[in-house]
Amino acid sequence: MQGFVYIVDDDASFRTAMERRLKLAGYEVATYASAEHLLDRLPSDSELGCILLDVRIPGLSGPELQERLSKLGSTLPIIFLTGYPDIPTTVRTIRAGAEDFLTKPVPSDQLLQAVERAIAHHNATYRRKSTLDVVHSHIAALTPREREVFELVIRGKQNKQIAYALGCTGRTVKAHRHRVMEKMQVRSLAELVSLAERVGVLGTASGQTA
Repeated sequence: MQGFVYIVDDDASFRTAMERRLKLAGYEVATYASAEHLLDRLPSDSELGCILLDVRIPGLSGPELQERLSKLGSTLPIIFLTGYPDIPTTVRTIRAGAEDFLTKPVPSDQLLQAVERAIAHHNATYRRKSTLDVVHSHIAALTPREREVFELVIRGKQNKQIAYALGCTGRTVKAHRHRVMEKMQVRSLAELVSLAERVGVLGTASGQTA
């Protein structure tokens, strides 16, 4: 599995050396002299990749860029690099979701292992997000009445109970339920409940009063 590596460091010679090592390993590489440069040309997280980010860079610091990217919704994993490691910064960045924290000079094997792990993590995150996006699109395709039936079904209500709650016949509920299953692309109640739980709908529906 290859991917893109985005290097953010104000040291030009370091950027060049890192770029050479990563390209030899088969990665696509883009380099930036500052956090602002990366923000100006924000990488797409639809392509597998990770960010190698120096902690101490002029202007917006590494941890500040991490915070900015998080607010922008970026899912690209961040590997921090520093020549001056300190425990508070390490703890702060890891708690904020950093993938790894490496000390310069970074041995090639350590660098490549960290990048491989980060990109594998990004792949898993992107696949999960893509799956959830599909589920959300299926839910959005439900009519208002189908959505009501859907939320009652995932709360464990029987057709008779749903008919009573919505003021319609059991046959109507059965028809709506069938269309819900078709639109959600599931074949069982268990699958429907599982999808609802994964996208957080089940918790919301469970908190509603009957």
